[in-house]
Amino acid sequence: MDLRQSAKGATFGQLFRYATALDKFLIFIGSVFAIAVGGGWPALSVIFGELTDTFVSGPGGFQFVCINGSLAINSTGNTTGNDSIAEDFNEKMSTYAFYYLYIAGAVLVSGYLQIMCWTTACERQIHAIRKVYFRSIVRQEIGWFDKHQSGELTTRLSDDINKIKDGLGDKFSFTFQYTAQFFSGFAIGFWKSWKMTLVMMSVTPLLAVSAGVMSVFLRNYTKREQESYAGAGSVAEEVLSCIRTVISFNGQRQEQLRYENALKESRRLGIRKSFVQGLMIGSIMFLMFGTYALAFWYGSEQVKDWYSSYCAAEREGISPGEVLTVFFCVMIGSFSIGNAAPHLGSIFGAKGAAAEVFDTIDNVPEIDGTTDKGEMPASLSGDIDFVGVDFTYPTREDVKVLKNFNLSIGHGQTVALVGSSGCGKSTVVNLIQRMYDPEKGRILLDGKDIKELNTNWLRNNIGVVSQEPVLFGMTIAENIKLGNTDATIQEIEDAAKAANAHDFITKLPHGYRTLVGERGAQLSGGQKQRVAIARALIRNPRILLLDEATSALDSESEKIVQSALDQARLGRTTVMVAHRLTTVQNADIIYVVDKGEIIEYGTHSQLMQKEEFYYQLVQAQSLEPDDKAEEANGTDSKAYKRQRSQPSTSDTKDLPLKKQLSQQISVSEKEKEKEEVEEEEAEPPKYFRILRENFPECPFLIFGVLFSAIQGSTMPLFALFFGEMIKVFIDINESDNVLWSMMFLALGGLNFICHLFMNVNLGIAGERMTFRLRLKVFKAYLRQDPTYFDDPKHGTGSLTTRLATDASLIKTATGFRIGTILSSIVSLVAALVIAFYYGWKLALVVLAGVPILMLSSSLQIKVVMGKHKDDQNKLEDAGKVASETIENIRTVQSLTREKHFFDLYASHLESPLRSNLKQAQLYGFAYGFSQSVVFAMYGGAFRFGAWQVSLGEMAPENVYKVFFAIAFTGMTIGQASSFLPDYSKAKHAAALIFKVLETIPGIDIYSSRGTYMNKVEGKVVFKNVSFSYPMRSEVRVLKSLSLKAEPGQTVALVGPSGCGKSTAISLLQRFYDVQDGEIDVDGVDVRNLNLNRLRSFISVVSQEPILFDCSIRENISYGLDSDVGMDDVIEAARKANIHDFITTLPMGYETLVGEKGTQLSGGQKQRVAIARAIVRNPTILLLDEATSALDTESEKQVQAALDAAQKGRTCIVIAHRLSTIQNCDVIYVIDEGQVVESGTHQSLLSLKGVYSALVSAQQFTK
Repeated sequence: MDLRQSAKGATFGQLFRYATALDKFLIFIGSVFAIAVGGGWPALSVIFGELTDTFVSGPGGFQFVCINGSLAINSTGNTTGNDSIAEDFNEKMSTYAFYYLYIAGAVLVSGYLQIMCWTTACERQIHAIRKVYFRSIVRQEIGWFDKHQSGELTTRLSDDINKIKDGLGDKFSFTFQYTAQFFSGFAIGFWKSWKMTLVMMSVTPLLAVSAGVMSVFLRNYTKREQESYAGAGSVAEEVLSCIRTVISFNGQRQEQLRYENALKESRRLGIRKSFVQGLMIGSIMFLMFGTYALAFWYGSEQVKDWYSSYCAAEREGISPGEVLTVFFCVMIGSFSIGNAAPHLGSIFGAKGAAAEVFDTIDNVPEIDGTTDKGEMPASLSGDIDFVGVDFTYPTREDVKVLKNFNLSIGHGQTVALVGSSGCGKSTVVNLIQRMYDPEKGRILLDGKDIKELNTNWLRNNIGVVSQEPVLFGMTIAENIKLGNTDATIQEIEDAAKAANAHDFITKLPHGYRTLVGERGAQLSGGQKQRVAIARALIRNPRILLLDEATSALDSESEKIVQSALDQARLGRTTVMVAHRLTTVQNADIIYVVDKGEIIEYGTHSQLMQKEEFYYQLVQAQSLEPDDKAEEANGTDSKAYKRQRSQPSTSDTKDLPLKKQLSQQISVSEKEKEKEEVEEEEAEPPKYFRILRENFPECPFLIFGVLFSAIQGSTMPLFALFFGEMIKVFIDINESDNVLWSMMFLALGGLNFICHLFMNVNLGIAGERMTFRLRLKVFKAYLRQDPTYFDDPKHGTGSLTTRLATDASLIKTATGFRIGTILSSIVSLVAALVIAFYYGWKLALVVLAGVPILMLSSSLQIKVVMGKHKDDQNKLEDAGKVASETIENIRTVQSLTREKHFFDLYASHLESPLRSNLKQAQLYGFAYGFSQSVVFAMYGGAFRFGAWQVSLGEMAPENVYKVFFAIAFTGMTIGQASSFLPDYSKAKHAAALIFKVLETIPGIDIYSSRGTYMNKVEGKVVFKNVSFSYPMRSEVRVLKSLSLKAEPGQTVALVGPSGCGKSTAISLLQRFYDVQDGEIDVDGVDVRNLNLNRLRSFISVVSQEPILFDCSIRENISYGLDSDVGMDDVIEAARKANIHDFITTLPMGYETLVGEKGTQLSGGQKQRVAIARAIVRNPTILLLDEATSALDTESEKQVQAALDAAQKGRTCIVIAHRLSTIQNCDVIYVIDEGQVVESGTHQSLLSLKGVYSALVSAQQFTK
């Protein structure tokens, strides 16, 4: 997406490119009626002019009589005793009142059709755009995703499309409405008096230029603001999706700073935007009032001419009524430019956002997994050949990953790739799936270049199990079914059995219907891996790619899964990447890869005889068994396994399960959705609570609101001056027309100053508050404990959406809202004072209509408010799907499930579309009603005013003062209420945000409570610990677990996947609190220790290392309060055996690792993570499969480094690869949440129990 190209914004043609014939028809109808509504006001002005002439010559005015060619003006005085004048006057007035009512009826119908048609068309188009945009994102190639962060894309999917929606719907129809007002106003003006119209129009070019400049500036600022927030959004997305790592390393402060720095630019642009906005709107207002001044001065001169030529054969000048018609028509025409400006701003904002969105839509990927292009051979043998392949990753073009790489794999052959981390093994797996294309050379499948084959067909014939398995936030059954969407329940279970997953799944309370959580967080690493294997097996693929497929499994599961994979491999071409060499010893050919080239190959025994590179790798991984134990332990291990696998196959369990499954997979999801929507409700906050958030900007608010209030008085003053001008017209020779004309100019100056200072002050207050709120919410998220994030409704997608949109919505509820309301109140009070002073009876009649007006506007608010709330909840579900899909796009593409996730996303959009189409009807009626009420009120008010004049109880000019005081004020208040939709959204957003801010977790990292231990020995004791996860409270993970680690001891925890090893480590870091028993460090219960301090002396290296999108140096020193010197960082990197690799990179330690560390291989990531743990100099070191992703050579060196790092430290190690823990002081064997054996390696082997069985499972065949 080239920002330079799209900086211009989309054309109007592009903006409506997804409009169907029906949409175009609706837009046409809506536009016709928008023009009709726009023509209503100028039509009113014509009637108004005639009405004014009737007033001037009616009771209380003057009668014009020609006597001998000269004009005699008789005052009509009051009409008592002069019935004919009064009757004639009243009859004319009744006719005008009916005209008003007819216009009101026309406006009601037109207003309804205008809004309904445009909103309906908009909803349908946005629905289409959302779908097309999402579809085009998921079809992009992986190289494109390497350059675009998933956080940025999800932000664009919500924010940018909302901006397009903003500019495509009612705002567009308002632009038509105001354009029609503009043209009809000026047309009538020219018809009545071209001279006066031209005089008034002399300022129009300036107005047009100002409006044009304003829209350009605002568009650019909006665009730049969007781009600057996308950066902050991707920081938030990354942090929240890796929250456990942040918590482990006390990284909260560092992430706050990173987010804060990313937000600063967004705040600066927002403030500058409000300054430009104030300047522009102020200038437009000044020019408008200048026009009025000019108009009244010139109009009064024209009326003089009209009076003086009244009796001449050819009259010159124009009557007072025509002056007003021209004035109002031109004024309405000019006003319409000002009124259109904010709507135009939205349209230009939509064009800017559309450019970004359409750029992605129009980007045709080189490798497209969704197209029908390419050959689809009827059969596939599975011969794979790499011929002279060169490859570099698109984001690191200076690093050659493969160099003249040649590899030949025969069909049905099993080939293993082994070698050090970063040598290019996983790259080969990526290239076979055609995730990337090689720079040079060819990759052949059955002799055909894979570029000529259909990509979807190719990937459908490949089953992949990768090193870090990705599961989706759905049930286990649905996750497995992603491998083959046509699979039956039986096939799902068979695949799970083949992957040795069926046992643990059936033990879960909901079995296959268990929700696995975001990224599979509710399952252990090994459980996730087995579900992923089941997902690959259910495809029944011709080619199987196993990239460290069993690295996360314990030995026992591994042996079973390995035999399942051995079975699965029969007749299939299989490529295995493995560091654990026991898993590859049966491969047909083993290729040893180094620095992108093959350095030796052969079978296991051939390579062992050579005693070269491979031989050294194997030697490094061999266990030291106790010979006697080894001889005798085969039988034990079998018995043990048989005993474990029997119970799950009982038919009694299986039968009801199948029935349950078919009926309930969908039910449980629906129930879940219902629960989510219900729980996500938050109590709407009191307005003062929202306002309190803006208190720190009090001075700016006070100034801004003060200028708003002053600005509110301009319209009532305008009405007052207007009444005086009527008086001038009636008594043209006696009055000072220049003085009253200049008063309008002074009002213009006042308006300019008010708008400028109001916008600047309220803009600063709003932007600062948004900045602070986003930061506070982000801090509040980081404060929460893991339980909060385990909750499915707190998925990364919905939390980042809240940060992006909700925080910025709240500012519309404070400064500008108070300003608008206060401005309206001042207008109203001033208007009422003027109205009651000059004619209290008429004022009361007009006020009687106010409740109807209020009813119409409150109806409008209600409609819009309900609409927003629904939108938010329903679109949040779609947002979660989008976020999860884009984050895990590699998995989605390798499974060829682009269409599946697209359909899922589209299905979540259906319900909001239906409810929005219903809302469009209501919104249309509410708008039409609120517009027409005003016309009806004008008719009634004037009729009553005329009656008062005919009775002699009011002077004609006072009718105008009363009427215009209320009418003009009504207009400005009406304009203010057109921005009401924002408040309903803001209130809902505020409710959700305050709920987060007020959520204080049970385990609070921001709390300073607890004992602060200065000196930590490192003695760890688990005393009868029982625990179950809060989201799955019915499953006991630990049952009275007791173990201890003395200071400086290295303790290992081993056992099958899901037995509670990683849970014990989580509890020690106090991610959760135990339900029974206690965990002590140096004799103190961890619940009584200062939490920050506790985590600061513990370092973790986990199974799936998570790095952040910053430099290697920043990743190593992550979470440390004190600045770490470069020497310490380098020293830690040396110890973790990563320093040499880092120095080969062009940027060295400043190399960015990419989102979630994607620019590094698994082993490289793991070593950076180890350096991150070492640099903290911890007292307690937790190694959760710390070396599982390393090749043998690196592992040996890292193991030595870890051995050195463990000296003088308490170390708790979890490992499935038992060679890494044979030297531990104590080994605890855990099964089903309890310790079943403990002792040293040798003592446990001599027991010939569980541990002995695990060890024998990992021996090499000699």
